[in-house]
Amino acid sequence: MTSSPVRPVRPPFDADERTQLVGWLDTQRAIVRWKCEGLAEADAHRAVLPHSPLMTVAGVVSHLRWVEHAWFKVLFLGEPADGNPQFDESEEDLDMKVEGVPLARLLEEYERQCEVSNEIVAAHALAETGRHPDFRSGRASLRWMLIHMVEETARHAGHLDAMRELLDGQKGYY
Repeated sequence: MTSSPVRPVRPPFDADERTQLVGWLDTQRAIVRWKCEGLAEADAHRAVLPHSPLMTVAGVVSHLRWVEHAWFKVLFLGEPADGNPQFDESEEDLDMKVEGVPLARLLEEYERQCEVSNEIVAAHALAETGRHPDFRSGRASLRWMLIHMVEETARHAGHLDAMRELLDGQKGYY
């Protein structure tokens, strides 16, 4: 986990499309990290929604890491899905099952995956389509995938915001 406080920053109003899309995604990613700052390890693994036992801060961070991997490495680049629990149909929500895995480790893995995703985005045209032949969503453009990832990450940042307030009363918006 980063040693200095996370400060989410919006992209410039007049930036080009790629800068705005990546900027908004990076803003949501920063909010995810911010919502984890200073959280006790036990709380990171504590479910606060009675009918969603896997919906923990740690579980959401893990899920977001694997979502990044799925969309940019597997669906866009066409790499094998091996190792990504989202593609393992033996058990539902395996990517959120992280009992005993420290939040700091999950955040480091998420950060690394986000860096890889940004490198992929920087190296390809927004109109370029995904390459994975086995998944329908692999035919989406990189632009579509980026917009989807902003939506996905923002939705889960909202979950983290509510969970954090329920866990220890910390709240706030940048």
